[in-house]
Parts: sequence; C-alpha cells; structure tokens
Amino acid sequence: MLTFTSLFSLLISLLIPFGLMLSASAQAPASDTWPQWRGVERTGVVKGPAWPADLEGLTEQWSVKLAEGYPGPIVSADKVFTVETKGKKDEIVRAFDRTTGEQIWEHSWAGSMKVPFFAASNGSWVRSTPAYDDGNLFVGGIQDVLVCLDADTGKPVWTVDFKKRFKAKTPAFGMVCSPLVIGDHVYVQAGGGFCKLDKKTGETVWRGLDDGGGMNGSAFSSPVLASIDGQQQLIVQTRTLLSGVDPETGKALWAKKIEAFRGMNILTPSVVDNQVFTSSYGGGSFMVDLPESKAGKIVPAFEWQNKTEAYMSSPIIIDGHAYMHLRNERMVCLDLETGETKWKSPKAVGKYMSMARQGDKILGLTERGQLMLIKASPDKMDVVSSKKISNQQTWGHIAVAGNQVFVRELKGLKVFIWEDVL
Repeated sequence: MLTFTSLFSLLISLLIPFGLMLSASAQAPASDTWPQWRGVERTGVVKGPAWPADLEGLTEQWSVKLAEGYPGPIVSADKVFTVETKGKKDEIVRAFDRTTGEQIWEHSWAGSMKVPFFAASNGSWVRSTPAYDDGNLFVGGIQDVLVCLDADTGKPVWTVDFKKRFKAKTPAFGMVCSPLVIGDHVYVQAGGGFCKLDKKTGETVWRGLDDGGGMNGSAFSSPVLASIDGQQQLIVQTRTLLSGVDPETGKALWAKKIEAFRGMNILTPSVVDNQVFTSSYGGGSFMVDLPESKAGKIVPAFEWQNKTEAYMSSPIIIDGHAYMHLRNERMVCLDLETGETKWKSPKAVGKYMSMARQGDKILGLTERGQLMLIKASPDKMDVVSSKKISNQQTWGHIAVAGNQVFVRELKGLKVFIWEDVL
C-alpha cells in the first residue's frame, strides 16, 4: 500500500519531466525570433510558419510610446527590445513583454550628438540596431560606444567607448553599424575601423580596416559572415571599400574600392554563389567576383556594373535576382548573373523600405508607414496586398517572428498579430 509520502514522491517524479517539457517548449526556435539586424541569418529571410496570401488578417496586438530612434526592434523568445534618444540627451534601452507589451526594464546613459547639416532633417537620433545573443543585448550608442546589457535585468555587463580606446575622432553620423555576434565574439565597425571584441568582457581581440576616423570613420554598413570558395570570412563595407576579413586575425583577405557620393556605402553586402553584390548612393550597383591569382592571392574584380543606385535599404535576394529600393525612391529587380535591369517600379514607393522575405513573398515597410506584401517576380513589381499601419515615420527595420510583425515607429513600437499564421 502506498503511503502519502511515497504517493507524493511518485506524483513529483511524474510531473518533473512534464515541467521540463514545458520549459523546453517555452524556448522559442530561431525562426520565432528576430535577434539581430535583418533577422536570424542577417539576410531578411524568415523561416517558420507560412505567411498568408494577403495582409487582411494583420491586426494590432499592442503598442507603446517611445522617444525618437532609428534602430529596428529586436525579438527574443519572450521579450522585445528597443532603443531611443530622449530629450537630445539620453539614450534609453527598454525591454517589453512580447505578448502583453508590459515594460520589464529600462537602462539609459548620456549620449547624443548632431549629425551633419545635410542629414539633419531626418533627426540626430540613435541609429544602430542591437543584437541579442546568449542572454545579453549588445547596443550601439551614437557616441561610438557599445554597451552589453543583461537581457533579463537590463543591468550593464560592460561598456566600450571606442573613441577613448582607440583615440579616434567622433564619427560624423555616430555609430550606425549594427553589431554582429559569432560564437564568443562581437564584430562592429567603430572607432575608425573594424573591431573584434570578446563577448564576455568587451576586450579588444583585434582591430583592422583602419580608415582614419572622422567622416570616413562613420561606417554605415553592417558586416556578414560568409563562406566563399570554402573560406570563412567577414564581408565588410566601409565608407570606401568592400572587403573580406579573416575572422581569426583581422587581416584583409581582399579589398575592392566602391565609389559612393560622400562615402555613402550603406547597404549590407549580399553573398551570392561565391560573389558579393552591393550598391551605393552615387556609385551604382556592383557584382564583385573573387578569383584567385596564380600566387593564390584573391584578386577582386567587377563581374558587372549597373547604374542603378541604392540608398539605405539592403536588398532581398531570391532565385538569382536582387529586389532593391533605389535612391530615386523606386523599386528595381536586377538579374544577378548578368546585371540586367529586369524592371523598375512605375512610381516611387517612399524614401526607404525595410524588407523581409519568405519563399517568393517580400514584406516591405516604407518610411511612410505603408506595409506591402510583394510577390517576387523578374517580370514586374507585383504588389498583392498593401496596408497603412502607421501614421508616423517608420525608419526602423521591420521584424517578423512567428505570427507577429514588429514595427518601430519614430516615436513608438507597434506589434501586430498575423492571424492566419499558426
């Protein structure tokens, strides 16, 4: 006969595995998060449940008011993180409950500056989109600082002031590059160069691609990790160069000059079949081939060039074509094998468009608060559904995770539920 104590022990033994299963199920898969600039793979690709055929089932779940900011929202399994500039004085990082919108914590530090006059009309607010990894949030401040915060509590773990560490000039646009976390290290363009830091301590491992700081040091582009012809390398675009960097040593494996008006190389480069595609404001669009010489040295060369000029929106790559927003506010489709322009949109769509994609569907958010569901096709721009979702400017990059769409308004955050996504 079972005693009360033995019965209780048996019940606990049965519940523990169940509790472990609940705990495991609470950990969202990577496809249900948006941990960094342009998503899980840093390419705008969204995996997981299939998107609906239109935007009719997209409804607002919750919203909060914030001060101004450009960084896109970052989404973990249970939280959403935002960054803002308040009162032209402080930068504030906030964490919200992903389901309810309830604020969990906030942390702030003194940090603001004025950008050059020709860009001032769009505001002098914090720009860099954070990265979430292993329970920590890595946040770039406009005064060329990188702050590591405990994502559960908001408490600072470490702070790096790149100006002080490298005796660098204040970048004209502040820190714009979004940090990239790989394994035990963080990579970011800051302090007039490209830096590798220890993720746990913030200590410098190496610094390369020194470009002298100042205006040229205000790097806009964010790096990506790629394997090209079997060689792992970081693809980095400075104000003047497109380069492949050895992750271990910081040595530039190759470099190619990319023309741009006032050094406005802003896009995140796209790796396509051992080649690198990019586009610049005032320069054009370029496919860079990376053949080896007889001496085993990589000698980059333009496979093709096209006069179409991107601005700030990184492209979406689908089936050998690049879908890209242009300086003239139109959309374009480029054949990545030949460089041929397949089509341009018949009219302007806005000054900016952040994009995510799943299969042959592209979700594009303009700075006017207009959300478009586009079917990727080399034949024409095929907008299958469109919806006005904000009356504010929406410069922050759209985030899509599971059945939620996260939109950073200039002075707020809106979270939508896509009802047909299971």
